[in-house]
Amino acid sequence: MFETQAPVQRAIVVHPIRSGANQSHDPDLRLSEAAGLAIALDLDVVEARHEPVRQVKPGAYFGDGKLEMLKDLAQELECDVLILDDQMSPVQQRNMEKALNVKVIDRTGLILEIFARRARTREGKLQVELARQTYERSRLVRTWTHLERQRGGHRQNRR
Repeated sequence: MFETQAPVQRAIVVHPIRSGANQSHDPDLRLSEAAGLAIALDLDVVEARHEPVRQVKPGAYFGDGKLEMLKDLAQELECDVLILDDQMSPVQQRNMEKALNVKVIDRTGLILEIFARRARTREGKLQVELARQTYERSRLVRTWTHLERQRGGHRQNRR
């Protein structure tokens, strides 16, 4: 019979190099390690690159110019995923996904996904699920704001 496989997702791996920060690790080694982690998830790494960062922006990690460049690159290479080899806040991740129109995964999310796929024992699967739930809990904040009540309370409070 025919074998149906999910299409392989194409990925860009970005290792940020912060200017002024003490680089205690080899950036090339970190980039190749991150690309190897992506390959372990069966992602097709089509680009792996260093990106200099003067200052991490609280809104979207990178500035507008860098985001535009990464968006163009993702469109040009027809990528589905961008992997940032660093930790991101949930706000940064969400804003980057909106700006780039691709799924964005940070290093922690990438490692958790590898553990989830490779866990075999019941205990191992539960431990990975607990770690994933803890990680994703902070990312759920503000995702269901459309369901919040505009007003509410007791009848006497209405005016």
